Amino acid sequence: MTEPLGAAGAFEVSGPYGHDGSGPFDVVRVFCGPDGRHGNELGVVRDGGRMRARQDRQALAAKLGFSETVFVDDPERGVIDIYTPTLRLPFAGHPCVGTAWLLDVPELVTPAGVVRARHDGEFSWITAYARWAQPRTLRRYGTAAEVDALDVPPPGEWIYAWAWEDEAAGRIRARAFPGRDDGITEDEATGAAALLLSHELGRALNITQGRGSQILTAPGPGGTIEVGGRVRLAHALSGNSCPSC
Repeated sequence: MTEPLGAAGAFEVSGPYGHDGSGPFDVVRVFCGPDGRHGNELGVVRDGGRMRARQDRQALAAKLGFSETVFVDDPERGVIDIYTPTLRLPFAGHPCVGTAWLLDVPELVTPAGVVRARHDGEFSWITAYARWAQPRTLRRYGTAAEVDALDVPPPGEWIYAWAWEDEAAGRIRARAFPGRDDGITEDEATGAAALLLSHELGRALNITQGRGSQILTAPGPGGTIEVGGRVRLAHALSGNSCPSC
């Protein structure tokens, strides 16, 4: 599993961001386990207006190395722009859950559509449609042990490998392999894939993914799916110390 630059602590961001080539951003962990550990790290640039060009945003997302980086274009309305290290996404699950928690807004505006958000105790939730998610292969295995034993497949196909741990209880073991050849060999927690799986199975799910992240899903009215989990602030950074940038 590839570790982004954020795993080491703070960053130095060189390039076009800001007048001095650097700028502040937050790092949150989305879909943490019951013990508060794990979760998928997400970079959130709150002042996205300082970097409007898509090529500059893409370059920064590649430099940071998270599975996704979010640029907030309007924090009051929740207008966001999402990038992987190699491409722009109209919608993605863990960026929406993490950014909604961080901004504390009732909805987010993405290129795919308006994503409703709510907070319920320790969990943060979004409501979205399966059609907004990028296509990927949902590959079922016979046992959780088979999923745990998988090697990272070669690039070329986005694979969400899963197996029932307890079908009656809706408990699933999953791992995610984006296959984009962008340095992210395995995704720790993937909200959009969980959304697609919940839509396909037509039921609520309790998914353990990666090293111990937890994703909850629940079908809603009108073909919507709720996706939720715990979010923790990992870093609030001013941008001065990335060993690789």
